[in-house]
Amino acid sequence: MSILQKSRSGVDPGMGAVITVENLGKKYLIGHQRCASRGALRDAMTHVARGLWQRVRHPLSPNRETLDLEEMWALRNVSFEVRQGERVGIIGRNGAGKSTLLKVLSRITQPTTGRVHLRGRVSSLLEVGTGFHPELTGRENIFLNGAVLGMTRQEIRKKFDEIVAFAEIERFLDTPAKHYSSGMYVRLAFAVAAHLEPEILIVDEVLAVGDAPFQKKCLGRMGQVSREGRTVLFVSHNMTAVRSFCQRGLMLVAGALASDGPAASVIARYVQEAQDVRAGQEWSDPQNAPGDDVIRIKRVQVLADDEASDGLLTMDTPLRVETEFWAVQKEVTTHLTYHLINEQGVTVLTTGCPPSVREPGVYKASWWLPAQLLNSGGYSLKLLVVRNENQVTYEKDEIASFSLADASSREHACMGREPGVVQPPLPWVVERAADACLV
Repeated sequence: MSILQKSRSGVDPGMGAVITVENLGKKYLIGHQRCASRGALRDAMTHVARGLWQRVRHPLSPNRETLDLEEMWALRNVSFEVRQGERVGIIGRNGAGKSTLLKVLSRITQPTTGRVHLRGRVSSLLEVGTGFHPELTGRENIFLNGAVLGMTRQEIRKKFDEIVAFAEIERFLDTPAKHYSSGMYVRLAFAVAAHLEPEILIVDEVLAVGDAPFQKKCLGRMGQVSREGRTVLFVSHNMTAVRSFCQRGLMLVAGALASDGPAASVIARYVQEAQDVRAGQEWSDPQNAPGDDVIRIKRVQVLADDEASDGLLTMDTPLRVETEFWAVQKEVTTHLTYHLINEQGVTVLTTGCPPSVREPGVYKASWWLPAQLLNSGGYSLKLLVVRNENQVTYEKDEIASFSLADASSREHACMGREPGVVQPPLPWVVERAADACLV
Protein backbone atom coordinates (compact mmCIF):
# COMPACT_ATOMS: atom_id res chain seq x y z
CA MET A 1 0.00 0.00 0.00
CA SER A 2 1.26 3.50 -0.87
CA ILE A 3 2.25 5.66 2.07
CA LEU A 4 2.90 9.39 2.17
CA GLN A 5 4.38 10.33 5.50
CA LYS A 6 5.38 13.51 7.26
CA SER A 7 7.31 13.32 10.47
CA ARG A 8 5.95 15.43 13.34
CA SER A 9 8.10 13.92 16.06
CA GLY A 10 11.43 15.12 14.71
CA VAL A 11 12.64 11.52 14.29
CA ASP A 12 14.32 11.31 10.92
CA PRO A 13 14.42 7.87 9.27
CA GLY A 14 16.62 9.16 6.46
CA MET A 15 19.82 9.65 8.54
CA GLY A 16 19.69 13.45 8.45
CA ALA A 17 17.61 13.71 5.28
CA VAL A 18 14.62 16.07 5.23
CA ILE A 19 13.23 14.31 2.14
CA THR A 20 13.44 10.56 1.63
CA VAL A 21 11.92 9.02 -1.50
CA GLU A 22 11.85 5.22 -1.75
CA ASN A 23 10.83 3.34 -4.91
CA LEU A 24 8.24 5.99 -5.76
CA GLY A 25 5.79 5.26 -8.55
CA LYS A 26 2.74 7.10 -9.87
CA LYS A 27 0.33 5.49 -12.35
CA TYR A 28 -2.45 7.14 -14.33
CA LEU A 29 -5.17 5.58 -16.47
CA ILE A 30 -5.57 7.09 -19.92
CA GLY A 31 -8.74 6.56 -21.93
CA HIS A 32 -8.61 5.83 -25.68
CA GLN A 33 -11.62 5.94 -27.97
CA ARG A 34 -12.45 2.62 -29.62
CA CYS A 35 -15.33 3.71 -31.84
CA ALA A 36 -14.83 3.48 -35.60
CA SER A 37 -16.47 6.85 -36.16
CA ARG A 38 -14.35 9.52 -37.87
CA GLY A 39 -16.72 12.47 -37.56
CA ALA A 40 -16.18 16.00 -36.44
CA LEU A 41 -14.03 16.78 -33.40
CA ARG A 42 -17.12 17.93 -31.47
CA ASP A 43 -18.85 14.59 -32.13
CA ALA A 44 -15.77 12.65 -31.06
CA MET A 45 -15.44 14.62 -27.82
CA THR A 46 -19.14 14.18 -27.11
CA HIS A 47 -18.81 10.43 -27.69
CA VAL A 48 -15.87 10.17 -25.28
CA ALA A 49 -17.62 12.29 -22.63
CA ARG A 50 -20.74 10.13 -22.87
CA GLY A 51 -18.66 7.01 -22.39
CA LEU A 52 -16.94 8.45 -19.33
CA TRP A 53 -20.30 9.40 -17.81
CA GLN A 54 -21.59 5.89 -18.42
CA ARG A 55 -18.59 4.51 -16.59
CA VAL A 56 -19.29 6.78 -13.62
CA ARG A 57 -22.95 5.73 -13.50
CA HIS A 58 -22.30 2.03 -14.20
CA PRO A 59 -18.73 1.27 -13.09
CA LEU A 60 -19.31 -2.48 -13.14
CA SER A 61 -20.80 -2.57 -16.61
CA PRO A 62 -18.85 -4.83 -19.03
CA ASN A 63 -19.61 -2.47 -21.95
CA ARG A 64 -16.25 -1.27 -23.31
CA GLU A 65 -17.34 0.04 -26.70
CA THR A 66 -16.33 3.62 -25.99
CA LEU A 67 -12.97 3.56 -24.20
CA ASP A 68 -9.93 1.43 -23.64
CA LEU A 69 -7.96 2.30 -20.52
CA GLU A 70 -4.17 2.30 -20.78
CA GLU A 71 -1.82 2.39 -17.82
CA MET A 72 0.75 5.20 -17.95
CA TRP A 73 3.50 5.41 -15.32
CA ALA A 74 4.46 9.05 -14.84
CA LEU A 75 7.02 7.94 -12.21
CA ARG A 76 8.58 4.54 -11.69
CA ASN A 77 11.03 3.31 -9.02
CA VAL A 78 12.35 6.77 -8.12
CA SER A 79 14.56 6.87 -5.01
CA PHE A 80 16.71 9.65 -3.55
CA GLU A 81 17.39 11.66 -0.41
CA VAL A 82 17.71 15.42 0.09
CA ARG A 83 19.45 16.84 3.15
CA GLN A 84 18.75 20.02 5.04
CA GLY A 85 19.83 23.19 3.25
CA GLU A 86 20.46 21.55 -0.13
CA ARG A 87 19.49 23.36 -3.32
CA VAL A 88 18.39 20.69 -5.79
CA GLY A 89 17.50 21.31 -9.43
CA ILE A 90 15.15 18.81 -11.08
CA ILE A 91 15.50 18.76 -14.86
CA GLY A 92 14.22 16.73 -17.79
CA ARG A 93 12.24 17.03 -20.97
CA ASN A 94 8.51 17.75 -21.03
CA GLY A 95 6.65 14.67 -19.84
CA ALA A 96 9.62 13.31 -17.90
CA GLY A 97 7.68 13.33 -14.61
CA LYS A 98 9.06 16.46 -12.93
CA SER A 99 5.74 18.09 -12.07
CA THR A 100 4.24 14.78 -10.98
CA LEU A 101 7.14 14.27 -8.58
CA LEU A 102 6.61 17.71 -7.07
CA LYS A 103 2.87 17.11 -6.70
CA VAL A 104 3.57 13.92 -4.77
CA LEU A 105 6.13 15.68 -2.57
CA SER A 106 3.65 18.52 -1.99
CA ARG A 107 0.93 16.03 -0.96
CA ILE A 108 -1.31 17.17 -3.80
CA THR A 109 -1.52 13.63 -5.14
CA GLN A 110 -0.86 10.23 -3.59
CA PRO A 111 1.80 7.87 -4.97
CA THR A 112 0.75 4.55 -6.47
CA THR A 113 3.78 2.70 -5.12
CA GLY A 114 6.65 3.50 -2.81
CA ARG A 115 7.00 5.95 0.03
CA VAL A 116 7.87 9.60 0.67
CA HIS A 117 9.03 10.85 4.08
CA LEU A 118 9.16 14.61 4.72
CA ARG A 119 10.55 16.30 7.81
CA GLY A 120 9.20 19.82 8.22
CA ARG A 121 6.68 22.15 6.69
CA VAL A 122 6.44 22.19 2.89
CA SER A 123 5.64 25.31 0.85
CA SER A 124 4.94 24.80 -2.85
CA LEU A 125 4.58 27.03 -5.89
CA LEU A 126 3.47 24.75 -8.69
CA GLU A 127 0.80 26.49 -10.77
CA VAL A 128 -0.28 30.08 -11.28
CA GLY A 129 -3.09 30.92 -8.87
CA THR A 130 -2.93 27.71 -6.84
CA GLY A 131 -4.37 28.37 -3.38
CA PHE A 132 -5.89 31.72 -4.37
CA HIS A 133 -9.59 32.59 -4.49
CA PRO A 134 -10.43 34.90 -7.44
CA GLU A 135 -13.16 36.75 -5.54
CA LEU A 136 -10.92 37.61 -2.59
CA THR A 137 -8.53 40.54 -2.54
CA GLY A 138 -4.76 40.21 -2.50
CA ARG A 139 -4.77 41.01 1.20
CA GLU A 140 -7.34 38.31 1.96
CA ASN A 141 -5.54 35.79 -0.24
CA ILE A 142 -2.32 36.28 1.69
CA PHE A 143 -4.08 35.14 4.85
CA LEU A 144 -5.92 32.35 3.01
CA ASN A 145 -2.81 31.01 1.32
CA GLY A 146 -0.79 31.29 4.51
CA ALA A 147 -3.44 29.28 6.37
CA VAL A 148 -3.36 26.63 3.63
CA LEU A 149 0.40 26.39 4.15
CA GLY A 150 -0.16 25.78 7.87
CA MET A 151 0.71 29.22 9.24
CA THR A 152 -1.07 30.85 12.16
CA ARG A 153 -2.67 34.27 11.75
CA GLN A 154 0.00 35.74 14.02
CA GLU A 155 2.79 34.34 11.84
CA ILE A 156 1.15 35.75 8.72
CA ARG A 157 0.74 39.20 10.29
CA LYS A 158 4.42 39.19 11.28
CA LYS A 159 5.50 38.64 7.65
CA PHE A 160 2.69 40.58 5.98
CA ASP A 161 4.61 43.78 5.17
CA GLU A 162 7.59 41.84 3.81
CA ILE A 163 5.30 39.79 1.56
CA VAL A 164 3.57 42.87 0.14
CA ALA A 165 6.85 44.70 -0.44
CA PHE A 166 8.42 41.70 -2.17
CA ALA A 167 5.40 41.11 -4.43
CA GLU A 168 5.33 44.80 -5.45
CA ILE A 169 1.52 44.90 -5.62
CA GLU A 170 0.78 47.58 -3.00
CA ARG A 171 -1.57 49.43 -5.35
CA PHE A 172 -3.63 46.32 -5.98
CA LEU A 173 -3.60 44.85 -2.48
CA ASP A 174 -7.34 45.41 -2.01
CA THR A 175 -8.29 44.46 -5.58
CA PRO A 176 -9.99 41.06 -6.17
CA ALA A 177 -7.49 38.53 -7.47
CA LYS A 178 -9.67 37.79 -10.50
CA HIS A 179 -8.42 41.08 -11.94
CA TYR A 180 -4.74 40.10 -11.52
CA SER A 181 -2.54 39.21 -14.45
CA SER A 182 -0.67 35.90 -14.39
CA GLY A 183 2.50 37.80 -13.49
CA MET A 184 0.81 39.44 -10.49
CA TYR A 185 -0.49 36.05 -9.37
CA VAL A 186 3.04 34.65 -9.43
CA ARG A 187 4.49 37.64 -7.60
CA LEU A 188 2.06 37.30 -4.73
CA ALA A 189 2.10 33.49 -4.64
CA PHE A 190 5.89 33.32 -4.53
CA ALA A 191 6.08 36.06 -1.92
CA VAL A 192 3.72 34.13 0.36
CA ALA A 193 5.41 30.77 -0.25
CA ALA A 194 8.95 32.05 0.31
CA HIS A 195 8.37 34.33 3.32
CA LEU A 196 6.40 32.05 5.62
CA GLU A 197 9.52 30.15 6.70
CA PRO A 198 8.93 26.66 5.28
CA GLU A 199 11.51 23.98 6.02
CA ILE A 200 11.13 22.79 2.40
CA LEU A 201 10.41 25.15 -0.52
CA ILE A 202 9.29 23.59 -3.81
CA VAL A 203 9.19 25.77 -6.93
CA ASP A 204 8.11 24.61 -10.40
CA GLU A 205 8.62 26.31 -13.79
CA VAL A 206 5.87 28.76 -12.82
CA LEU A 207 8.53 31.45 -12.22
CA ALA A 208 8.97 31.69 -15.98
CA VAL A 209 5.69 33.64 -16.06
CA GLY A 210 7.30 36.59 -14.28
CA ASP A 211 9.52 39.19 -15.90
CA ALA A 212 13.33 38.87 -15.81
CA PRO A 213 13.96 41.28 -12.88
CA PHE A 214 11.39 39.49 -10.73
CA GLN A 215 12.79 36.06 -11.65
CA LYS A 216 16.23 37.23 -10.53
CA LYS A 217 14.67 38.56 -7.33
CA CYS A 218 13.02 35.17 -6.72
CA LEU A 219 16.30 33.31 -7.21
CA GLY A 220 17.92 35.66 -4.72
CA ARG A 221 15.16 34.97 -2.20
CA MET A 222 15.51 31.22 -2.71
CA GLY A 223 19.23 31.55 -2.07
CA GLN A 224 18.49 33.37 1.17
CA VAL A 225 16.05 30.64 2.19
CA SER A 226 18.76 28.06 1.55
CA ARG A 227 21.38 29.98 3.54
CA GLU A 228 18.96 29.97 6.48
CA GLY A 229 19.24 26.17 6.48
CA ARG A 230 16.08 25.43 4.53
CA THR A 231 15.80 23.06 1.58
CA VAL A 232 14.85 24.15 -1.94
CA LEU A 233 13.68 21.97 -4.86
CA PHE A 234 13.70 23.89 -8.12
CA VAL A 235 12.29 22.70 -11.47
CA SER A 236 13.22 24.72 -14.55
CA HIS A 237 14.11 24.43 -18.22
CA ASN A 238 16.47 27.37 -17.72
CA MET A 239 19.77 25.54 -17.40
CA THR A 240 21.68 28.71 -16.57
CA ALA A 241 19.39 29.38 -13.61
CA VAL A 242 19.71 25.78 -12.41
CA ARG A 243 23.51 25.82 -12.79
CA SER A 244 23.92 29.12 -10.97
CA PHE A 245 21.50 28.40 -8.12
CA CYS A 246 21.58 24.64 -7.46
CA GLN A 247 24.35 22.57 -5.89
CA ARG A 248 22.89 19.27 -7.00
CA GLY A 249 20.88 18.05 -9.97
CA LEU A 250 18.35 15.26 -10.54
CA MET A 251 17.50 14.32 -14.13
CA LEU A 252 14.31 12.43 -14.92
CA VAL A 253 13.85 10.49 -18.15
CA ALA A 254 10.46 8.90 -18.90
CA GLY A 255 9.55 8.90 -15.21
CA ALA A 256 12.80 7.31 -14.00
CA LEU A 257 15.74 8.91 -12.21
CA ALA A 258 18.50 8.87 -14.83
CA SER A 259 21.16 11.01 -13.14
CA ASP A 260 21.90 12.35 -9.65
CA GLY A 261 25.00 14.37 -8.89
CA PRO A 262 26.61 17.83 -8.99
CA ALA A 263 24.39 20.23 -10.92
CA ALA A 264 27.01 21.06 -13.56
CA SER A 265 27.62 17.42 -14.52
CA VAL A 266 23.92 16.52 -14.58
CA ILE A 267 23.17 19.55 -16.77
CA ALA A 268 26.02 18.61 -19.11
CA ARG A 269 24.56 15.13 -19.55
CA TYR A 270 21.05 16.54 -20.10
CA VAL A 271 22.21 19.01 -22.74
CA GLN A 272 24.32 16.41 -24.50
CA GLU A 273 21.44 13.93 -24.69
CA ALA A 274 19.03 16.68 -25.80
CA GLN A 275 21.24 17.90 -28.64
CA ASP A 276 19.90 17.14 -32.09
CA VAL A 277 21.04 13.73 -33.33
CA ARG A 278 21.21 15.23 -36.82
CA ALA A 279 24.49 16.99 -36.10
CA GLY A 280 25.76 14.84 -38.98
CA GLN A 281 24.60 12.74 -41.91
CA GLU A 282 26.37 10.37 -44.25
CA TRP A 283 25.52 8.76 -47.60
CA SER A 284 27.34 5.70 -48.95
CA ASP A 285 25.92 5.61 -52.48
CA PRO A 286 26.60 8.63 -54.71
CA GLN A 287 23.58 7.77 -56.84
CA ASN A 288 21.22 8.38 -53.91
CA ALA A 289 23.21 11.13 -52.19
CA PRO A 290 22.06 14.77 -52.21
CA GLY A 291 23.55 16.97 -54.90
CA ASP A 292 23.45 17.46 -58.66
CA ASP A 293 25.21 16.04 -61.72
CA VAL A 294 28.47 17.80 -60.76
CA ILE A 295 28.73 17.33 -56.97
CA ARG A 296 27.24 14.66 -54.68
CA ILE A 297 27.44 15.00 -50.89
CA LYS A 298 29.04 12.08 -49.06
CA ARG A 299 29.06 13.37 -45.46
CA VAL A 300 28.22 16.48 -43.44
CA GLN A 301 29.30 16.69 -39.79
CA VAL A 302 29.28 19.38 -37.10
CA LEU A 303 32.08 18.66 -34.61
CA ALA A 304 33.52 20.20 -31.48
CA ASP A 305 36.96 21.45 -32.49
CA ASP A 306 38.17 21.09 -28.93
CA GLU A 307 39.30 17.84 -27.30
CA ALA A 308 38.28 19.10 -23.86
CA SER A 309 34.61 19.42 -24.84
CA ASP A 310 33.79 15.66 -24.63
CA GLY A 311 31.41 16.22 -27.54
CA LEU A 312 29.25 18.70 -25.61
CA LEU A 313 28.58 21.82 -27.67
CA THR A 314 28.36 25.09 -25.72
CA MET A 315 28.88 28.77 -26.46
CA ASP A 316 32.53 28.23 -25.43
CA THR A 317 33.06 25.41 -27.95
CA PRO A 318 34.87 26.11 -31.24
CA LEU A 319 33.05 24.26 -34.03
CA ARG A 320 34.26 22.58 -37.20
CA VAL A 321 31.92 21.75 -40.09
CA GLU A 322 33.23 19.01 -42.35
CA THR A 323 31.80 18.17 -45.79
CA GLU A 324 32.95 15.22 -47.86
CA PHE A 325 31.71 15.15 -51.45
CA TRP A 326 32.16 13.41 -54.77
CA ALA A 327 33.21 15.57 -57.69
CA VAL A 328 31.45 13.86 -60.58
CA GLN A 329 32.25 16.03 -63.62
CA LYS A 330 35.46 17.80 -64.54
CA GLU A 331 35.94 21.14 -66.27
CA VAL A 332 33.08 22.74 -64.31
CA THR A 333 33.69 25.55 -61.80
CA THR A 334 31.77 24.81 -58.59
CA HIS A 335 31.75 25.70 -54.93
CA LEU A 336 29.77 24.89 -51.78
CA THR A 337 27.93 27.52 -49.75
CA TYR A 338 26.38 27.17 -46.28
CA HIS A 339 23.73 29.31 -44.61
CA LEU A 340 23.73 29.12 -40.82
CA ILE A 341 20.14 29.64 -39.59
CA ASN A 342 18.94 30.03 -36.00
CA GLU A 343 15.73 28.62 -34.49
CA GLN A 344 13.85 31.85 -35.29
CA GLY A 345 14.61 31.34 -38.99
CA VAL A 346 17.14 34.18 -39.15
CA THR A 347 20.18 33.62 -41.37
CA VAL A 348 23.09 34.31 -39.04
CA LEU A 349 25.85 34.09 -41.64
CA THR A 350 26.78 32.72 -45.06
CA THR A 351 30.09 31.12 -45.95
CA GLY A 352 31.45 29.26 -48.95
CA CYS A 353 34.61 27.57 -50.20
CA PRO A 354 36.60 29.12 -53.09
CA PRO A 355 35.25 28.26 -56.59
CA SER A 356 37.39 25.66 -58.33
CA VAL A 357 37.53 23.16 -61.17
CA ARG A 358 38.07 19.72 -59.66
CA GLU A 359 39.05 16.39 -61.12
CA PRO A 360 36.59 13.56 -60.35
CA GLY A 361 37.16 12.06 -56.89
CA VAL A 362 36.34 12.44 -53.20
CA TYR A 363 37.12 15.75 -51.46
CA LYS A 364 36.80 17.07 -47.92
CA ALA A 365 36.05 20.71 -47.17
CA SER A 366 36.13 22.19 -43.65
CA TRP A 367 35.24 25.53 -42.12
CA TRP A 368 35.35 26.78 -38.56
CA LEU A 369 33.19 28.82 -36.18
CA PRO A 370 35.15 30.40 -33.32
CA ALA A 371 34.17 29.92 -29.70
CA GLN A 372 32.20 32.66 -27.91
CA LEU A 373 30.58 33.93 -31.10
CA LEU A 374 27.09 32.40 -31.26
CA ASN A 375 24.40 32.71 -28.62
CA SER A 376 22.94 29.58 -27.04
CA GLY A 377 20.08 27.84 -28.84
CA GLY A 378 19.39 25.69 -31.88
CA TYR A 379 20.90 26.10 -35.35
CA SER A 380 20.57 24.41 -38.73
CA LEU A 381 22.71 24.40 -41.87
CA LYS A 382 21.39 24.94 -45.37
CA LEU A 383 23.66 23.66 -48.16
CA LEU A 384 23.87 25.11 -51.66
CA VAL A 385 25.83 23.79 -54.63
CA VAL A 386 26.82 26.70 -56.86
CA ARG A 387 28.06 26.43 -60.46
CA ASN A 388 30.05 29.15 -62.22
CA GLU A 389 29.92 31.31 -59.06
CA ASN A 390 26.30 32.46 -59.51
CA GLN A 391 24.09 29.54 -60.54
CA VAL A 392 22.57 27.55 -57.66
CA THR A 393 22.05 24.04 -59.02
CA TYR A 394 21.11 22.32 -55.75
CA GLU A 395 20.04 23.35 -52.24
CA LYS A 396 19.02 21.38 -49.17
CA ASP A 397 17.54 22.80 -45.95
CA GLU A 398 18.59 21.40 -42.56
CA ILE A 399 21.23 19.09 -43.93
CA ALA A 400 22.61 19.21 -40.38
CA SER A 401 21.53 20.85 -37.13
CA PHE A 402 22.94 21.34 -33.64
CA SER A 403 22.30 23.06 -30.31
CA LEU A 404 24.61 25.19 -28.19
CA ALA A 405 24.26 25.13 -24.41
CA ASP A 406 24.95 28.17 -22.26
CA ALA A 407 28.58 28.84 -21.47
CA SER A 408 29.91 27.89 -18.05
CA SER A 409 31.54 31.35 -17.95
CA ARG A 410 28.04 32.86 -17.75
CA GLU A 411 27.05 31.19 -14.49
CA HIS A 412 26.56 34.62 -12.95
CA ALA A 413 23.87 35.39 -15.55
CA CYS A 414 21.07 33.92 -13.48
CA MET A 415 18.26 34.74 -15.82
CA GLY A 416 19.59 32.69 -18.68
CA ARG A 417 19.75 33.45 -22.36
CA GLU A 418 20.56 37.03 -23.29
CA PRO A 419 18.85 38.48 -26.39
CA GLY A 420 20.77 38.59 -29.64
CA VAL A 421 22.03 36.28 -32.36
CA VAL A 422 25.68 36.53 -31.34
CA GLN A 423 27.27 36.88 -27.91
CA PRO A 424 30.99 37.65 -28.45
CA PRO A 425 33.02 38.79 -25.41
CA LEU A 426 33.58 42.35 -26.60
CA PRO A 427 36.38 44.28 -24.84
CA TRP A 428 35.37 47.02 -22.42
CA VAL A 429 37.54 49.63 -20.74
CA VAL A 430 36.33 51.77 -17.84
CA GLU A 431 38.66 54.61 -16.88
CA ARG A 432 38.51 57.46 -14.48
CA ALA A 433 38.19 60.55 -16.63
CA ALA A 434 39.17 63.24 -14.13
CA ASP A 435 39.18 64.07 -10.49
CA ALA A 436 36.08 65.95 -9.51
CA CYS A 437 34.14 66.73 -6.41
CA LEU A 438 30.95 64.76 -6.02
CA VAL A 439 27.95 67.02 -5.68
